[in-house]
Amino acid sequence: MNPIFTFDAEPWLFHTGGWVFASLPTDISKDIRSMDRLPRKGFGSIRVQVLVGNSSWRTSIFPDSKLGQYVLPIKKDIRKMEQIAVGEMVTIQITVLD
Repeated sequence: MNPIFTFDAEPWLFHTGGWVFASLPTDISKDIRSMDRLPRKGFGSIRVQVLVGNSSWRTSIFPDSKLGQYVLPIKKDIRKMEQIAVGEMVTIQITVLD
């Protein structure tokens, strides 16, 4: 069974390139980091299934050593469909994939 986590986050704008991310809470990041069975991809990323509102997609979360948390990129088309704005709270559900 793949672990599922639900949390609220405020999306933030990366300082270059227009990328928007949501930071996973520290406790959830620690739980994910402790899952030794997970295959790590480039940059230590982990594959996830994401659900926000009515939109679902597969992507990866990435470790941010400065924050000590994983960060989730949120694509522009998803932000537009779900009316997600930088700095406004959104509920996110992720399923960690094998």
